[in-house]
Amino acid sequence: MTPMHIRNWPGQTERPALALHCMMGNASYWGPIAAGLANLVQITAPDLPGHGQSPDWPGEPDFHTHATRLIAPLITRPLDLIGHSIGATIALRIAVAAPEAVRSLTLIEPVLFAAAPDPTAETELETIRRLSLDGMDEEATRQFLSLWGEVDLDRQTTTGRARLIRQIAMVVSGNDTLMRDSANILREGGLEAIDAPVMLIMGGDSPPVIGSIAEALAERMQEVGLATVPGAGHMLPITHPDQVAGLIRMNIEQS
Repeated sequence: MTPMHIRNWPGQTERPALALHCMMGNASYWGPIAAGLANLVQITAPDLPGHGQSPDWPGEPDFHTHATRLIAPLITRPLDLIGHSIGATIALRIAVAAPEAVRSLTLIEPVLFAAAPDPTAETELETIRRLSLDGMDEEATRQFLSLWGEVDLDRQTTTGRARLIRQIAMVVSGNDTLMRDSANILREGGLEAIDAPVMLIMGGDSPPVIGSIAEALAERMQEVGLATVPGAGHMLPITHPDQVAGLIRMNIEQS
């Protein structure tokens, strides 16, 4: 059994789908999207380590590798793989390693910064890293959420605020994979080997680096679509679930 907490929604059990959430989120936000796709697929979603009801990240290996190792065994037959933010990069890592396990791949706001190096993003994430290493986790969390979470730390409950601040260590740990591709996701021939339909979904109001990343990934993929949700930011699975579900449906129906 996986040590992660797993959430399941009603749907077409003969067509399984796996959804991976963002950093500092939890799997519950896939609920409206799962409902919108229930006549097509049955969505399962884990709470990533240190999130939701799952046990804490143990501190090693790095967060990205640890999460990937726990998620991979959940895939026992080809399925529709969906990911958001860091969840999208984990989904991509799995698809590159085992393209035969993926029936369709939907990547929402993938934050694989190594695909399109951006000085602004690098500076922002390095600032967050330095703040955390210097013991200023609260300020590091506040800056991270202002950029990628669309959440005001100061308006959270005491418990929620403490949890978010505790999670900043996972952000810092995961950045080596995202910024420098220490997992070698972008290796030669890797993206090209994915022969399932791929959909890259972006928010129209997201940081510009997201569009650059999506375009860089798309250039190397066989069957890929790019879609932008107007008026949406990085957290579009939460703020625009109907539009996101519709785009996921389009991609799944191609496979």
